[in-house]
Amino acid sequence: MSAGGEAADVVYCLAQEQDFQQVLNICTPEDYNGLDYMAAFFHRWLQEPGRVVFIARIDGRVVALESALLVDGGQTAVLQGRRVVSDLRGSGIASALQMHVTNYVRHYYPEVSAVRLSRGDNPSVKTLAKYRLIAKEAIFSLCCEAVNLGSFITELRSKHPLHADSSCGPVTLSWRQAETLVLSDHVVSNLLPGKTVINDWEPLKPVEANLEVLQRRGLTWIVDREFEPAALSLGTPPYAVPYRHNAMRLNINIFGRSLTSVCAVFLAQLEAFLPSLKGYLVCHTYVDPGLWTGLRQFCQNDANVSFFKDYWEEVILETDL
Repeated sequence: MSAGGEAADVVYCLAQEQDFQQVLNICTPEDYNGLDYMAAFFHRWLQEPGRVVFIARIDGRVVALESALLVDGGQTAVLQGRRVVSDLRGSGIASALQMHVTNYVRHYYPEVSAVRLSRGDNPSVKTLAKYRLIAKEAIFSLCCEAVNLGSFITELRSKHPLHADSSCGPVTLSWRQAETLVLSDHVVSNLLPGKTVINDWEPLKPVEANLEVLQRRGLTWIVDREFEPAALSLGTPPYAVPYRHNAMRLNINIFGRSLTSVCAVFLAQLEAFLPSLKGYLVCHTYVDPGLWTGLRQFCQNDANVSFFKDYWEEVILETDL
């Protein structure tokens, strides 16, 4: 986009319900590997406390979107959802929209002192000059027909007995247990990457003010053991994605560096979601980068469950506002 006439024609405004279809049209079916979450999240985002969703228009056409969620007790804005139509990528409109959003936050929420975001690529030297690298997770991806998931779990359990005594196996936490554990010194110091709770692609500090956000997400919390766990996992409710007509996406964030414990809670998460899954499933599991290869070896199977994508990472970045 030129610095002249075209830039002047960009209009920034808060998104509304009637913008839904145009917002979906920003991305092609191939973007996000066919796993775009926006159809499932857009309406919820518009209603969410502490969130603003901005769009950019040119000649009435929605060409970009960026959202900001206030977290950490109002001290941080998490930027999410950034997207630009394919014919304007690289034009500078994403940066211009982000500047508009951060200026809006700076003006209306002067208590915000930092901006945090997640990216699915290696940050460039230029990016790292602007942002601090807070944390990273490796993303391990599987795909299958949901009807094959049960036999996959059974096969892996038979090949890799993780607990001789099933009574000491993974534990599903109540919300009361989860909110206490996620703020505990043990979890914060030993398990969380960069002392950050990452739910799907949403990075939050482990502070009491963020518990309401985590509770809203309807997560399934599973640990390998109740007392001082070696692995803590968060499973997001599955949602429809455009990969194919009946595709569902499931996200599981697992914190911890013990491969055995991580594998145990991974299987427990899949088992917990099994009754609600149908159609075609793509599952992203986010783990410590050092565990990715071991988890992939653990998941070798004959149950028609395939690897969806090779190694890639989610990085969490932050800068002062």
